[in-house]
Amino acid sequence: MSDYRRIFIPGGVYFFTVVTFQRKPIFLDPDNVSLLRAAFQHIMVTRPFTIDAIVVLPDHLHCLWRLPELDDDFSSRWREIKKYVSKRIGGAGIRAKEKDIWQRRFWEHTVRNENDWQRHMDYIHYNPVKHGLVLSPAQWPYSSFCRAVANGWYDINWGSHGQPETIQDLEIE
Repeated sequence: MSDYRRIFIPGGVYFFTVVTFQRKPIFLDPDNVSLLRAAFQHIMVTRPFTIDAIVVLPDHLHCLWRLPELDDDFSSRWREIKKYVSKRIGGAGIRAKEKDIWQRRFWEHTVRNENDWQRHMDYIHYNPVKHGLVLSPAQWPYSSFCRAVANGWYDINWGSHGQPETIQDLEIE
């Protein structure tokens, strides 16, 4: 058993990495990305939270969530999102009583301050470039980058001229 402990802060802001089982590229299929989007929307109806940023890559996703003021339960939200997707993609898996869609668990980081939030926001939006999928964050269709540009948080050309200094020491994968 691991000694890993999660930090639960009501109204907290969290960065997450969620990975597919054996890094299968299930999100190369746009229908599966749409299904993931539907899962988020479905869960947010009964268990609200705000997505500050998100990127969905072929075999994993990163996102920043902001929970409601008196709520610290991100784990059950992830369980329900993963369950929603798993019930709708593929058949039985090689693991007993599981479908082979997601890795067990997820990785989370409690965002400590505005600088930490910005660094993780930058990491999320630069991730498709980091993985060689596009030359600019604006080119990746499964990201909140264009929404962030519309909000005035980024210039449309941000990240197209190399890795931003703010994330050069972040290794999260």
